Amino acid sequence: MSIIERSLDKLKKKTEPSSSSESARPDVAPVIKASEPAAPAPAPSNTSGVAIANSDPGDWGIDSSTNSIEIDINKLRGLGMVTPDMERSKISEEYRLIKRPLIKNAFGQGATVVSNGNLIMVTSSFPGEGKTFSSINLAMSIALEMDKTVLLVDGDVAKPSVSRVLGIKPKKGLVDYLLGEVNSLNEVLLRTNIPKLAILPAGKRHAHSTELLSSDAMKHLLHELSSRYSDRIVIFDSPPLLATSEASVLTSQMGQLVLVVEAGKTPQEALKEALALVDKNMIIGLILNKSGQLFGSDYYGSYSYYGT
Repeated sequence: MSIIERSLDKLKKKTEPSSSSESARPDVAPVIKASEPAAPAPAPSNTSGVAIANSDPGDWGIDSSTNSIEIDINKLRGLGMVTPDMERSKISEEYRLIKRPLIKNAFGQGATVVSNGNLIMVTSSFPGEGKTFSSINLAMSIALEMDKTVLLVDGDVAKPSVSRVLGIKPKKGLVDYLLGEVNSLNEVLLRTNIPKLAILPAGKRHAHSTELLSSDAMKHLLHELSSRYSDRIVIFDSPPLLATSEASVLTSQMGQLVLVVEAGKTPQEALKEALALVDKNMIIGLILNKSGQLFGSDYYGSYSYYGT
């Protein structure tokens, strides 16, 4: 039985109704469970207190005087997301589990050496399963590493959800770069007030976005992002695999894929159809999201879910 078949079998068992109220620790790989969220705690009234660091090693050569944004930490906290000032919590622990094998694979420390392992695509079968929620949390968690930096790319060019969630106003980004309408990548990269985290917005909408994502310009960009610095990880928030053609184009150029599955809702046949669009030799991880089962125990508290 293949890894994917075993994953599907585990997913089927996890999504079947259960009369047990006992908590179960999620599988680290290939299926990782994200707990069903409770109502968010009130966000503190103080400001984030995270200053933009002008000399941070994760700046990717960005001009901080013109290309800096401040992410609203309080907003993210209210949405139940991982934040840099978060104390030990259920969600932070879950994403620590999720990121660890991805980081190992990114730098050739996993069981299988993969090309472009530091290019990680996060997607789902359908909209609304939690891919953007997972992309942002994964990027935030990796940004907390002592010796790693991360670039979060809003790769859902038809419906840029990362920019919306993070409150980024319309800016030039990925599409503008691929069209040759900016002189360099540094012009569209954004430094943030979270050390070691940078953002590449989607940019303007374009009728031929699929062709742009499969162009030589995109291949050159991915090579630059993958090889530019030895400590960098790039997270692509991708369109859903079964909703657009852009997603399948992106998968052929990534090193790792994280597929978000909504517990109790995503049909198993749809999941199989989505996986059929992905190269069988690619490293694939599944996140079971919105699960009603608790992570380990109640010890770390609860968090809210923002579905995108």
